[in-house]
Amino acid sequence: MAYQTEKALNRARSLRKNDTEAERRLWEELRGSRLNGFKFVRQLPIGPYFADFACRSAKLIVEVDGATHGDAQEMAHDEKRTQFLNEQGWDVHRVWNDDVFKLLNAVCDGILLALNAR
Repeated sequence: MAYQTEKALNRARSLRKNDTEAERRLWEELRGSRLNGFKFVRQLPIGPYFADFACRSAKLIVEVDGATHGDAQEMAHDEKRTQFLNEQGWDVHRVWNDDVFKLLNAVCDGILLALNAR
């Protein structure tokens, strides 16, 4: 369930204004239902977390991860976060920044496979 408190909405706006280059590139492919008609939103508050991109109709979250997500502490945090989101009925699809930059078509194909699996 998305929390729509004023604090959460303000944080989501801030995250959208300060997105990473990889997030901006992927958003160009996802916005306006460009990916086979699936509608995505950015920085959706879900509980204490914010989904980078979320397709509400398919209950799929796409997370764009950078190098820091490879260390043990971040991986543990991501696992806890994913478990919470799964408990809320969401699937989480993770992609790496480098893949967005170098393999954008393959990233989009992977997202489509995840969407169609839902």
